Amino acid sequence: GLPECPFCGEAAGRELEAHVRARHGLLLGAPGEDTGNGEQLYECPMCSLTCTNIQILEEHVDLHLEEHSFSEGGNITDLELAQWLQTEEDKQQRSEEEKREREEFKKLQRQYGLDNSGGYKQQFLKNMEREVDRGRMQPFEYHKRKADMMECLAFGIDDGKTKTSGVIEALCKYYQNENKDVRHVWLSTGVDHFHSSLGDRGWGCGYRNFQMLLSSLLQNSLYNDCLRDTTLIPSIPKIQSMIEDAWREGFDPHGASHFNNRLHGSKAWIGACEIYSLLTSLRIKCQIIDFHKPTGAMGTHPRLFEWILRYYSTDNEGGAKVACTSKPPIYLQHQGHSRTVVGIEERKNKTLCLLLFDPGCPSQEMQKLLKQNSDGTSLKLLRKFVGSLKEKQYQIVAIDGVLSLEEKAARCHDSQVLTSEKIP
Repeated sequence: GLPECPFCGEAAGRELEAHVRARHGLLLGAPGEDTGNGEQLYECPMCSLTCTNIQILEEHVDLHLEEHSFSEGGNITDLELAQWLQTEEDKQQRSEEEKREREEFKKLQRQYGLDNSGGYKQQFLKNMEREVDRGRMQPFEYHKRKADMMECLAFGIDDGKTKTSGVIEALCKYYQNENKDVRHVWLSTGVDHFHSSLGDRGWGCGYRNFQMLLSSLLQNSLYNDCLRDTTLIPSIPKIQSMIEDAWREGFDPHGASHFNNRLHGSKAWIGACEIYSLLTSLRIKCQIIDFHKPTGAMGTHPRLFEWILRYYSTDNEGGAKVACTSKPPIYLQHQGHSRTVVGIEERKNKTLCLLLFDPGCPSQEMQKLLKQNSDGTSLKLLRKFVGSLKEKQYQIVAIDGVLSLEEKAARCHDSQVLTSEKIP
């Protein structure tokens, strides 16, 4: 008899293909071909019929099986058919997963400032233009600030517009007179506070904390030799170049590859490893300590507080209530943000309380800490008790002296597989 249509059973003879195309709206095409409007084509494994819907194709193939209308020797078993359909489904799933992964990767690049959308300078100018458009900045001020910024960037120095000095000295005076809650307090050497500006809002915390560390080291004669080329606080683009220099020396190649060996001109976030590499390249002796899981109830980190207490109180024990130490501040990192530890209180009830400079805190707020007769209310900006630090993991970078050239070379070599000390 004449070949029958597998869809309606009508005898169609040699015109079967034309009949299927016209009557049933199915397409003929090459495997994997696209219909032109983004639809995927699915080809029948037994004939050249191709359609746009996998369910229709399954029905079509089932009809093939029922009618036994295969060419000679072309029989296909149920198992083979099931495997083929599974392969098609897997292919589609893989393609969707790859698309999802590409989108996730782009999102991460945007989040971590690696999407080539420009860096500090571009963000600064864009944010100032926005201020002018909204009537919050006069055009003449825009041009003056742009000229100032370009000059600072040319010299590689920070403009000092977000800096607050003298807070540690004010804290020393405050604690001398405080009688209520604090039994002992240990403070870093003087530290300037730097907060994020129009150019680095949203991504600059790591760089701002480095500026805070450096402001303290520059006031400490022990580090004069290491920092003789860095007498002024560098701008963020300059710090990016300094980290790139450390990578070129061979520090942390694994970390460098994460940034494609390039930070300058980007809005890339940096963390503890970049701070370690930069300090070590300057011959400043430091270590990364990793508090990789909570060590107390309710997801808290008492071991972190105890470590910081030991750091400040070693060589500073004794009866004095207020210890203004010669210790540099500590860089404190957790997922998504970093801050600078400038001291620690031991309260009369035996609890510990960290004092933190946060780059997200504006200078208007920090200025409140400079008032001599402060009643301590502004201190809530700085105070963090054990119950306040409940991130899953913390890392610190702690500074402890100067490296010889040989020690620096050894640490550079070791950073090929940069590891941190884990606690516990």
